[in-house]
Amino acid sequence: MTHVFGRNLRESLPVAAKGDGICLIDTNGKRYIDASGGAAVSCLGHSDPDVIAAIKDQLDKVAFAHTSFFTSQPAEDLADFLIDAAPEGIAMTYFVSGGSEAVEAALLMARQYFFERGETSRKHFISRRQSYHGNTVGALSVGTSPFRRGAVEPLLFETSQISPCYAYRYKDNDESEYEYGQRIANELDAEIRRVGAENVCAFVAETVSGAAIGVVPPVAGYFKRIREICTEHGILLILDEVMCGMGRTGTLFACEQDGIAPDMVTMAKGLGAGYQPIGALMVSGEIFTTIRDGFGGFRHSHTYMGHPTACAAALAVQKVIRERGLLENVMVQGENFRQALMERLGNQPWLGDIRGRGLFCGVELVADRATKEPFDPALKLHDLIKHETMKRGLICYPGGGTADGSRGNHVLLAPPFIVTEDDVKEIASRLGDSIEAAIAQLPVA
Repeated sequence: MTHVFGRNLRESLPVAAKGDGICLIDTNGKRYIDASGGAAVSCLGHSDPDVIAAIKDQLDKVAFAHTSFFTSQPAEDLADFLIDAAPEGIAMTYFVSGGSEAVEAALLMARQYFFERGETSRKHFISRRQSYHGNTVGALSVGTSPFRRGAVEPLLFETSQISPCYAYRYKDNDESEYEYGQRIANELDAEIRRVGAENVCAFVAETVSGAAIGVVPPVAGYFKRIREICTEHGILLILDEVMCGMGRTGTLFACEQDGIAPDMVTMAKGLGAGYQPIGALMVSGEIFTTIRDGFGGFRHSHTYMGHPTACAAALAVQKVIRERGLLENVMVQGENFRQALMERLGNQPWLGDIRGRGLFCGVELVADRATKEPFDPALKLHDLIKHETMKRGLICYPGGGTADGSRGNHVLLAPPFIVTEDDVKEIASRLGDSIEAAIAQLPVA
């Protein structure tokens, strides 16, 4: 009998006992390849000696110092590291404990920024349908997951949404990817005009969509048009890179590959690689100086913000990635991974799409390949797939609601940056076996 209030109160989970490279080992000695990094978290695997040593070294110095009284050298050094690599205009870093906190801070700071400027009517946020940005009240308000919003819907504040950039499902046959991207980006312009630009704080979007629709990169030119629209109307562009950032797509910031700079960018997961809980909000110099010269500081804070041990861990993670040239491996093995997935799954009638950037990959499953008709959500195919992958010693991140928020299934894959070509082939093989076994359990139509 456990007294831990877990995620699923109707299942019993194995107990993780040890990490070994890309694998986790339970108390029975069974090994699991972590092909999703948990939830795109464990980008260095589970036993990196340099990161572990950095944490131990920091604990020998000081574990915690409250930021009302002190800064710390790890926080200062990590902020310097991130700003040196940040998109143009990003000047300051606000450390928190995770992705939801980072997104919540972005929303609150966006509102305070306009308040300090005297633009007090700006309180509205625009995001995208089929999006997920975290589980705090603000993050749920700009996200659209029916499952997560459910019972708490009355507690959320009003936002509005435009279409996701999801070419596999929504691009018209007679338009190019570029034309499609421009068309749906222009929905933002129309929505700002409908609401009134003077009332809008920000547009919030994942640079590469993650858990909600299964790793969907934007088409070329989409975010450049989004950036133009935000600038034209004087609203902030908040990019959520909690899942796709910190090297997951092959560059430290995913938006580097889209040739744009946001006003705010959130990160977590791969920032600390799971070795310590940490997230961050990075903001432009304009936002920082406006708040500094107005109230004198951000009106919200957390006990564990800028936690010295967490910052030391994250700095060690980022140094390992840079010094070992792991972003190059992300690009190389990402291509190998998608090729291995195509070779193993490409001829299956249930394969809809294989997509991604770097070592951030998604596999969409369909009941009919020609029409892209999803499986009946009542079948809970993603749950069956998770069960089958765990049986085979594979951790992945299946999800539902892919196609429209309610229907559709995908598998999210985000293996550690240290994987080899043999590793990604083995992951593809076990995944293929697992999906086949799951689909074999479905009732025959």
